[in-house]
Amino acid sequence: MTSKPLVRLALALLIALPACSAQEQPDHNQADVVFAQGMVPHHQQAVDMAGLAAGRTTNPKVLALADRVAAAQDAEITTLTRWLDDWGVSPQNGHGGHMDDSRLRVSTGADFDEEWLILMTAHHEDAVAMSRAQLDEGVNADVKAMARRIIDAQQAEIDQMRDLLR
Repeated sequence: MTSKPLVRLALALLIALPACSAQEQPDHNQADVVFAQGMVPHHQQAVDMAGLAAGRTTNPKVLALADRVAAAQDAEITTLTRWLDDWGVSPQNGHGGHMDDSRLRVSTGADFDEEWLILMTAHHEDAVAMSRAQLDEGVNADVKAMARRIIDAQQAEIDQMRDLLR
């Protein structure tokens, strides 16, 4: 025969345990912060590189890709910055990478196209690696979803840029 106090204790535990585990799960962790802080300047560098295409190339495929890169990464910068603000964390200053784009800034035409495609491919590969690290270590569902979208979108653009380099 089961006693009423034991049943009450079991019911109390069933009610309390899910609440405890939910409270123990943080909405973000250091990996989420590191990803957002690193991705903001990294994306800004890509936006800056994309902005160089107008006036330096007449290749419609490069121009269209540069426009897509700038639009997508500008939107992601806004979201990443909002998350950092919500978490009470400042974004990093500067650019996200040590890419030497000095040749890109002075080239035009086919030379620009080749240099831009090479540099943007490497830049996207870095973003994919950053996103994979976030998926391995992060806990925030929204940040993880963005990391997955970055991997998918930027891998597709890497494939497109490699095709354009052939």
